[in-house]
Amino acid sequence: MSAPMSASETYELWLKKLPESSDMHRELEAIRGNDAEITDRFYQEIVFGTAGLRGICGAGTNRMNELTVGRATQGIADYIKESGEDPSRGVAIAYDCRHHSKEFSELAAEILAGNGIHAFLFPSLRPTPELSYTVRKLGCVSGINMTASHNPKEYNGYKVYWEDGAQISGAVSDGILAKIQSHSLFDDFPRLSMERAKEKGLITILGEAMDRDYLDYVESMRQRPDNELDLSVPIVYTPLNGAGSIPLATVMKERGFTGFYVVPEQKDPDPDFTTVPFPNPENPAAFGLAEKLGKEKHVEVLIATDPDSDRMAVEIADGKGGFRALNGNQTGALLIAYMAMAQTEKGTLPKHAAMIKSVVTGDFGKAICENHGIRVFETLTGFKNICGKIPEVQKEGYTYFFGYEESIGCAPGEKVRDKDGICAGMLIAEMAAYYRKKGMSVGDFLDALYKKYGYYADGAESIVLKGKAGQERIGRMMDAMRAKMSGKTFGGFTIDKVIDYIHGFGDIPAQNCLRFCMTDGSWFACRPSGTEPKIKFYYYAVSDSAEVSADRVSRLQDAVKAVTDAVK
Repeated sequence: MSAPMSASETYELWLKKLPESSDMHRELEAIRGNDAEITDRFYQEIVFGTAGLRGICGAGTNRMNELTVGRATQGIADYIKESGEDPSRGVAIAYDCRHHSKEFSELAAEILAGNGIHAFLFPSLRPTPELSYTVRKLGCVSGINMTASHNPKEYNGYKVYWEDGAQISGAVSDGILAKIQSHSLFDDFPRLSMERAKEKGLITILGEAMDRDYLDYVESMRQRPDNELDLSVPIVYTPLNGAGSIPLATVMKERGFTGFYVVPEQKDPDPDFTTVPFPNPENPAAFGLAEKLGKEKHVEVLIATDPDSDRMAVEIADGKGGFRALNGNQTGALLIAYMAMAQTEKGTLPKHAAMIKSVVTGDFGKAICENHGIRVFETLTGFKNICGKIPEVQKEGYTYFFGYEESIGCAPGEKVRDKDGICAGMLIAEMAAYYRKKGMSVGDFLDALYKKYGYYADGAESIVLKGKAGQERIGRMMDAMRAKMSGKTFGGFTIDKVIDYIHGFGDIPAQNCLRFCMTDGSWFACRPSGTEPKIKFYYYAVSDSAEVSADRVSRLQDAVKAVTDAVK
């Protein structure tokens, strides 16, 4: 068996195989002699993480390009054909505003058609939750969305869904990956042109009918009737130049909200995100223009979704003329409490309701669920795991109520098996309208929850370490944290237990993740990201004092920093 090629050897192979007139060939010629750049592009092949493929666009095995997209699509086609599934059930394909997203989606459709598999293709950008909804609505065997979610403009991605509408995982993910890896990037895959595939009935263009179905579902998730709401509540929304602009504005108009404003500079698609350097609404900097408009309109709530509109973040008026950002733990807890209270009052809360959260998500929402008799399940990070667990809890006799994780992702209803920023955004607006009618604000509601359940504090940190050297240092950081597992104390805290998920834990599958639990109820977790070159840390504490909880989080952060700073 021959040894694997080095990055430089693979680089030379690409130059040999690519037509000299191609953009990728010219791109590679331009970096000749730049060893660091060549290594970064070719030291590994881009692989499936927590959300399929994701990477910087460009030439190279470690990049998103027509070769990596083509091979991934052929792998999916092979898996579908060999799984015995009816290819006429088809694959739904959507895309966001990113560079090359439309071209990648058409390439995928044409390769699927070349394999005799029906492709249902959206003609323009659509939100990720609509893609998940479409897979289930049409009874498709799979779904693909060309999106890099909240990553910077240089990135694109390839999210893959299975027939349940959730991102692939487990045996399906492993099977597809094996098929992908059985091909060379330069294999000649069957491909049918768009026009020919349409003529043969192998590509169908979706449109307004599917949009209407999805929006009807979103609106069906309303929790309270209009007479309990003040629909004049002023709200500013930014889609961050992504796919959420039209659907959320449509829902708000149809529901009768009269004080709903969309940030004009971020209303339309822009693959360069010229108004925001990093289109991640989890970062308060993404709210800059929304805050400016919010102050002009004297609004109470700001809502933002990322470019593919699965993530949704919130800022609320701080009472001092500005705004304060809510994190994903707070937003999830607010929605859980609002929905549980509304359904309890109406008598519609399922008798055996279930909420699903990730193992690195805080316990605020869990406490609210337990108070309402809602069973809480935990799973690994990522909505392929959260929504992938829905069938399991249903088999146990539970009715799905809600799912969320700390990274501003919520799945309020079971018909969309992924984060749904459109539905969650509508529910936040409804919540604001409900409490405005009662003479309160969303901030007042949050304060009331803290007084009832305890003051939950949390913090998060991501250390970005790019390239091969960065990946290796992340591995050493995890090793250093594992070395602390056998100790009795950590940074002045007494350790109660440590959970290492590397080999799985209970019914939770294996993941490179650690969780340190302290005797005072504080805890922290760490894990490498599955989609980005970084290691992530999560910190939590609860007490009857906001100041005490915040201090515990701060001390946990300092203790962890002392460990990671020592790793070179």
